[in-house]
Amino acid sequence: MRRRTFTLAALAAGTALPGTAAWSADAFPNKPLKLIVGFAAGGGADVLTRIIAEGLAKQLGQQVIVENRPGADGVLAAQATSSAKPDGYTLLMGTNTAMVAAPTLRPTPPYDPFKAFTPISSAGQFSMFLVVPTSLPVKSVNELLALVASKPGALNSASSNSASELAMLQLLGDRKVVNARYKGDMQAMTDLLGGQIQMMFTTGTLAPGFVKEGRIRALVTLLPQRSALLPDVPTGGELGLGKLTITPWAGFFGPPGLPQAITDRLSQELQNTLKRPEVHAQLVQQGFEGYGMSPAKFAEFFRAQYDAFGATVREHNVKFE
Repeated sequence: MRRRTFTLAALAAGTALPGTAAWSADAFPNKPLKLIVGFAAGGGADVLTRIIAEGLAKQLGQQVIVENRPGADGVLAAQATSSAKPDGYTLLMGTNTAMVAAPTLRPTPPYDPFKAFTPISSAGQFSMFLVVPTSLPVKSVNELLALVASKPGALNSASSNSASELAMLQLLGDRKVVNARYKGDMQAMTDLLGGQIQMMFTTGTLAPGFVKEGRIRALVTLLPQRSALLPDVPTGGELGLGKLTITPWAGFFGPPGLPQAITDRLSQELQNTLKRPEVHAQLVQQGFEGYGMSPAKFAEFFRAQYDAFGATVREHNVKFE
């Protein structure tokens, strides 16, 4: 009885027991971390995740291993994170696709995003561009919309996530195209360049290079301001497309029940990582605006994004198929 009493008292006081090591947030991490991303290698989310993972490894002094789990709008990656041990060693690079679109669009949501995860920090905002192959005889959004209207159901669009699909629906309205779903942007871009696909929303990771080579045209950006990567591409606001409200973002999440001390430590290290000059420079080259938030601020941002996305889905009567 005396030994048990001593043990409980020691745990309550945070004192190390004989033969054990004292736990503290300062001792974290003492082994490699795993950062899961729900998209295929080579795509925008994967490239950005690897840039941040390299910087975070320098911040923490531990290896950060990126694990790709593509498919199901990032749901597979999210579920793998949600079921992981809440010790800070398994994190999710979650995008609005898995964290907002999937729970909002599906008749039976795969999880409650506010109960299945611990918000840690924002990562930032993706640059997204509507692109078409240069072989398509259009040079503006209005010309594209007129072409789609003149050939209902004859043209193809591509997507690798629900957010880009919803943006396309917002753009097209009641005009009909056939959408092809891909596991990643790279595969979709290959078919766009080959002429099998006529339009898609893609990230700043892929679009600028192909635009500069003259292989595709970028017609509009989903960013609220023009991108430095493609400064000639107008915003939806400039074109009077106020209905284009989808802004793809990314953030870091842990499993539910992640201790507050570890959550705070990871959030601070991620915020510092995004401020590292070499990380910032690489993200800018990919058309990604990186910025971190405290766990509380990120939770507020997450809730606001979820509510706004849900309102858009209801307004357009979008249903998951």
